[in-house]
Amino acid sequence: MLSIIEQIKQGKLWDFHGGIRPAENKDLSNKSPIVNAGIPQELVLPLKQHISSKGDIIVAVGDKVQKGQPLTQGDIAMCVPVHAPTSGTITAIEQRTTAHPSGLSDLCIVIAPDQQDTWCDKTTYADYEDRDPAELIDAIRLNGIAGLGGAGFPTARKLQGGLGNVDILIINAAECEPYITADDRLMRDYAEEVIEGVRILRHIISPKLTIIGIEDNKPEAIKALEQHVKEDDNILIRVVPTKYPSGSSKQLVKILTGREVPSQSRSTSVGVIMQNVGTAFAIKRAIIDGEPLIERVVTLTGEAFKERGNVFAMLGTPIAYLLDKFGYKADKKHPRVIIGGSLMGFTLPHSNVPITKMTNCILAPKRKELPLHTYEMACIRCSACADVCPSSLLPQQLQWYAKDQNYEKCEEYNLQDCIECGACAYVCPSEIPLVQYYRQAKAEIWARSQDEINAERARQRFEAKQARMDRDKAERENRFKKAAETRREEMAKTGGDDAVAAAIARVKAKQAAAQSEKPEVKPAVAAAIAAAKAKQAASAQGAISETLPDNSEMAKLREERKRQARERKAEKEAGESTTSASSNDSKKDAVAAAIARAKAKKAQQASEQKAPVAETAVENAEVDPKKAAIAAAVARAKAKKAAQQAEAQSEATPEPAAETEAVDPKKAAVAAAVTRAKARKAAQQAEAQSETTSEPAAETEAVDPKKAAVATAVARAKARKAAQQAEAQSETTPEPVAETDDVDPKKAAVAAAVARAKARKAAQQAQAQSETTPEPVAETEAVDPKKAAVAAAVARAKARKAAQQAEAQSKSTSEPAAETEAVDPKKAAVAAAVARAKARKAAQQAEAQSEVTSEPATETEAVDPKKAAVAAAVARAKARKAAQQAAKEQQNIEED
Repeated sequence: MLSIIEQIKQGKLWDFHGGIRPAENKDLSNKSPIVNAGIPQELVLPLKQHISSKGDIIVAVGDKVQKGQPLTQGDIAMCVPVHAPTSGTITAIEQRTTAHPSGLSDLCIVIAPDQQDTWCDKTTYADYEDRDPAELIDAIRLNGIAGLGGAGFPTARKLQGGLGNVDILIINAAECEPYITADDRLMRDYAEEVIEGVRILRHIISPKLTIIGIEDNKPEAIKALEQHVKEDDNILIRVVPTKYPSGSSKQLVKILTGREVPSQSRSTSVGVIMQNVGTAFAIKRAIIDGEPLIERVVTLTGEAFKERGNVFAMLGTPIAYLLDKFGYKADKKHPRVIIGGSLMGFTLPHSNVPITKMTNCILAPKRKELPLHTYEMACIRCSACADVCPSSLLPQQLQWYAKDQNYEKCEEYNLQDCIECGACAYVCPSEIPLVQYYRQAKAEIWARSQDEINAERARQRFEAKQARMDRDKAERENRFKKAAETRREEMAKTGGDDAVAAAIARVKAKQAAAQSEKPEVKPAVAAAIAAAKAKQAASAQGAISETLPDNSEMAKLREERKRQARERKAEKEAGESTTSASSNDSKKDAVAAAIARAKAKKAQQASEQKAPVAETAVENAEVDPKKAAIAAAVARAKAKKAAQQAEAQSEATPEPAAETEAVDPKKAAVAAAVTRAKARKAAQQAEAQSETTSEPAAETEAVDPKKAAVATAVARAKARKAAQQAEAQSETTPEPVAETDDVDPKKAAVAAAVARAKARKAAQQAQAQSETTPEPVAETEAVDPKKAAVAAAVARAKARKAAQQAEAQSKSTSEPAAETEAVDPKKAAVAAAVARAKARKAAQQAEAQSEVTSEPATETEAVDPKKAAVAAAVARAKARKAAQQAAKEQQNIEED
């Protein structure tokens, strides 16, 4: 069986799946030889004009550069430097739009040419046959050569991967893309240099067979190559049928060798390495002439160009410069410029995009020449795309998954094997831009893979850091442990103590010393603390120790504090005292006050005994009504007068004592409070007896109604007046007592506030009782209506006035209390509160009795109901008004 090489030499060809035969349109640009495009006013050089990473910039803005001078550099095989296409000045290093389907910008070096086109020093390898292949590969890399067929893969890296691994070298001269004729004209015009470049590649790779694959639509190029190939070159020129995309790497390998490149693999995996015709030409210029890759052949084609053909354009030349120079006339309705052919090219966003190493064609068609797609329609599942796919893929499914962003399925259906030839889109009747979907999906998959790679790299770095830290920690602990063991061994040998144990002992000693050094305590306090502790210990044990601590110092301190307090109090009393210096002895004054109170009590008891006698006399015998009423009134008047005199004497008795020297404050205050309480009680009892005395007189026998009513009213008025005077005297009594000593201002103010509150409450209750009085009016007997109403109104008015005066006096009495001399604050406040409370209670009872007394008077004689109701309403209104005025005056006093 013949080997693959023997079969190739015998002229055998293979075929690949799918493919199309579109209109070539190569005659538009392949008729004229290659010309020089000239030097533009500005060159824009992207740093990345190849696959893989960009180099580092080694120039700065303002630097002057020469033709062929490197502008970037890199230390890896995949990094290809960029050189200055001509001499000039670096004007900017900035972002510019690059020739890429995305239309995005990238970092570029901008050069303003000086039009001198001055070369830098060149390095040539004319004797390349005597050079080591590695040296030539490095020279190829430093001269910035990348694949010029359109992929842009670094040539030096591809040659390195093929050393010793390949047996066939293929030079791709098929140029299957419609409209493009750059390789065709290059082989026609520079066939000798192309063949020399192939010889250099043969020297580097040393293959068993070298094949130049060229389509049968380039007869002139085939003849030119055959003229320069020698028999000892071992180079075969193999003509293949014209079919798109036969110029693709995998498809051309299949056609020429019958070997099929595996999925996501390169041709070197099947022992084949492939280089483009333009790449071979650039290698010849770099090795033999010392010229880096600073220009390339570009096809200018399309009916919109006036001058069509192929030109040598410097890298970085703006496309707008070429359009202007070669007579581009844009279509008015659909102007567009395409980089690449009609199937694999892409439309430029604007014309200021520069020429790069991968730019092989500028297509400017008119609308009729290359119509635009109207709109995308739904897939009809005709399977035409699958039939023409050169990579045997399923374009329909790939488009669905790409549109749905199901990138896992895209990878499962081998999207990466798509060469983006555009054959599927060319035959699609629904005009679906399939290649655009594939490019977008590839970019997304690549971005995700980069993220995963970066994440994995970050994870590995983190784990390495953690491992290093753990290792350092373990080493540090082992080092400390080993040092401690060594120290212990040395201490054991020398008979000394461990330094760590000694340090711990020193720390404990310092702590004990700090606890023992407590702040100095005074002797008295220390003795008190010791005594307390001793007593507590004795009580816990159930017996008191015989040896008690000495508390003499603490006792002395207490006595000293008490003595100082007494001195301060005496000084204060001496400074504020306003009483006279000469007076009787306090004990004698107290005895005189007690005798006066005893006499008053005896007189009260005598008056109480006379009242029942009058009552029994009235009940047992019939008397003249007029005389009985007069006698009752006289008796009541005498009883009230006696009670008033007795109370006045008892209340006035302590006054001389207050004007003399200071008496015992506590005893005097208590005695005065008791005296006032007894006087009020006697007055209340006398008034109650005098008022009840008149009731039997009215029940025994009918009397003159008018005189009886007048007498009753007079009696009630006198009773109320006596009660008011008694209360006024009892309320004013605390003044002399309060003037003797100062009391606690806060407590006196509290007592006064309590007294005022109780007085207001008593006034409200009296008003409520006066309003409820008119109910029995309709039930009484007929009397003189006018006089009875007048008498009742007078009685109620006087009662309210007495209550208001009592309340006002109680308020005014409490205010000067704070200005007097000091007495026992607690007892004085209690006595004042008790006195005021009893005074208010007496006033309430007197008012209630006076209003109740008026009821029998109305029962004697029937009155006019309307007039009586009017009189009662007037009385109630006046009573309410008097109560409101009293409350308002009380509020003003409190605010002041």
